[in-house]
Amino acid sequence: MRDAVIVEAVRTPIGKGKANGALHNVHAVDLLAHSLRAVVERSGIDPALIDDVIGGVVTQVGEQGANVTRRAALAAGYPESVPATTVDRQCGSSQQAIHFAAQGVIAGAYDVVVAAGVESMGRIPMGANLIGSEDLSGLAFAERYPEGLVPQGISAELIAAKWGLTRTQLDEFALTSHERAAQATKNGLFAAELAPINGLSTDEGIRVGSTLEALAGLRPAYYDPAMAERFPQIGWEITAASASQVSDGSAAVLIMTSERAAQLGLRPLARLHSFAVAGDDPLMMLTAVIPATRKVLQRAGLQLSDIDLVEINEAFSPVVLAWAQDTGADMSKVNVNGGAIAIGHPLGASGARLMTTLVHAMRDRGARYGLQTMCEAGGLANATVLERL
Repeated sequence: MRDAVIVEAVRTPIGKGKANGALHNVHAVDLLAHSLRAVVERSGIDPALIDDVIGGVVTQVGEQGANVTRRAALAAGYPESVPATTVDRQCGSSQQAIHFAAQGVIAGAYDVVVAAGVESMGRIPMGANLIGSEDLSGLAFAERYPEGLVPQGISAELIAAKWGLTRTQLDEFALTSHERAAQATKNGLFAAELAPINGLSTDEGIRVGSTLEALAGLRPAYYDPAMAERFPQIGWEITAASASQVSDGSAAVLIMTSERAAQLGLRPLARLHSFAVAGDDPLMMLTAVIPATRKVLQRAGLQLSDIDLVEINEAFSPVVLAWAQDTGADMSKVNVNGGAIAIGHPLGASGARLMTTLVHAMRDRGARYGLQTMCEAGGLANATVLERL
């Protein structure tokens, strides 16, 4: 029976997605090409062996439009014979790229694939691909949701209200993310996964030395009078501290069968064990990580207690805390090296970034099973179980 294994996973350091960010002057094609080049160089394979490159990007417009993954693969020096495509499952785009790659390998459609992702949020602002769309969804969608959906920040506030999460809980979680990421950086735990670029060798957004008192002074990030009237249950608890950072970055994962890895003399980091994608209420939007986790564990024949390490995207503090409440997760196993609140969230790159961090952490800690899940706009979530070999 065919399987799919990860033999190499790399990422750029994550830069601030602002005009003064360290990666702002790096074109999106070059940003993705950097990880595509690094994953091949570190593995030592001949890139002509790659059957396909599948890249995840959210804001597919401008330099990130028109199948940016193909241009990046060529910019990385891959042979012209190597094809490439670009997918969009919102924040889970490159996790979905990993799923497509692994499923293609298992099915026999591929032997060797690179799954990757990129987002240059400083150069291509979130939502730039929607400019000029007066009516995004049409009549039938509006009939189903006559009151309309809401931005992600409001969905995060609704989650905080529904799960009874306090401002202090959200701020404590954010502080922990920065503390863990800072400690991991100090101890060199990210070194093996990073491919420095443009003078940036560590994640740019990690902050040290903040306190709960300092965070308590921040103003609510998403307060809106109309939304306050529509949703009186919202306590307006989320600030810039408890939301993920706008970021620039890329990541790439090399996937093949274990048989092909043995032929090439490569030792797999982990086997892609099980996959799931789930949908949930698009108004709450960010809660599908809960059913996706249950679904992938059922498919894997595992309990959450069997999982040694978890990477769940920290889009907002309440997303992770609500997931933990519902699943009963042991938080000492979750985002052990920090998450998107500290490291950053370059939308299309984040799925591959989390996977890269997860497989390296599993190796470092001797973990057998790892779980990755992330919320996505529209009430979606991907979930993946890895097994270290």
